[in-house]
Amino acid sequence: MVREKQIGAVREFTHRYPAFTLVELLVVISIIALLIAILIPSLKKARDQAKGVVCLTHLRSLSHGWHMYADDNNDVCLPGRYGSTAGPPSANWYDVGNGLKLRPRWVATMGKYVGIFAFNQPSTTNDRQNYDSAVYQCPKVPEWINERNYAYGYNHQFLGNPRKTNGKYHNYPVQRTRMRNLAGTVMAVDCMGTAAGVARAARKPFNPAGSDFAELGNHGWTLDPPRLTATSDRGTGDPGTPMAGPDERHSGGVNAMYCDGHGERTSAYALGYRTQPDGALVDQGIAPVTDDPPTNRWFDGLGLDHDPPTLPQYSATDIAR
Repeated sequence: MVREKQIGAVREFTHRYPAFTLVELLVVISIIALLIAILIPSLKKARDQAKGVVCLTHLRSLSHGWHMYADDNNDVCLPGRYGSTAGPPSANWYDVGNGLKLRPRWVATMGKYVGIFAFNQPSTTNDRQNYDSAVYQCPKVPEWINERNYAYGYNHQFLGNPRKTNGKYHNYPVQRTRMRNLAGTVMAVDCMGTAAGVARAARKPFNPAGSDFAELGNHGWTLDPPRLTATSDRGTGDPGTPMAGPDERHSGGVNAMYCDGHGERTSAYALGYRTQPDGALVDQGIAPVTDDPPTNRWFDGLGLDHDPPTLPQYSATDIAR
């Protein structure tokens, strides 16, 4: 009698708490896998969007130094980089807030004015240092922090280009008062450097110490305007260089800062750039197109699509207009 009760209890327990069958287990696993497959793209998109917001925040934090520089320098716009000066080495040293630096680029100079110093120990001999502050980093390409091969490009051709040809500046100094449309004038954008002027299939991986035109980020601290001419500067300034252009790295868009201090995510097309079928930027100075050509409307400071400044060897006139 006791044994029958025990057997009955076991049967009742088994009936109340049945185990999963193999089929049921496989169904549950399949459902979980399906949910993960659905969620991962959404999570990736959200992560990419967050990186884009951080990137734009970094640019905005540094951009306040642009006006502060002009206020401190007789209304002269910040140059892309100080030009090389003959004489003792110290003639090419500039204060970046926490020390002297060999010919710093635009972004380190802006950082000085907002108290976000670019380097822990600025160098007076090395002009290819990596930026130490995280604010100088684009989270989408965190390794692009070399001074030369950088993640953000500056509208130097219109805002201040102290490169020299025949002893004359290409376009420097430029007065801030000339920029009559600050809200419509690009200051800086996400940039891939001269690789933007190379066919997509021919581009090479980023190299912080490199100088190959096809390498992503090569000479990325400069940004050429969308429409160049046969007599304008371009790229690194070396013979045969492609133009340097934007990088749509944030969910297919590019972050842009404007001279009035506002920023937005936009497209290379909306900024005036045009792309060839192979992915390289259209360079009007080399192969002009008449159907939907590039425009400098967002770069020339006036919203009027002016030509970029002409190189001095082609004109003896003052091009700092």
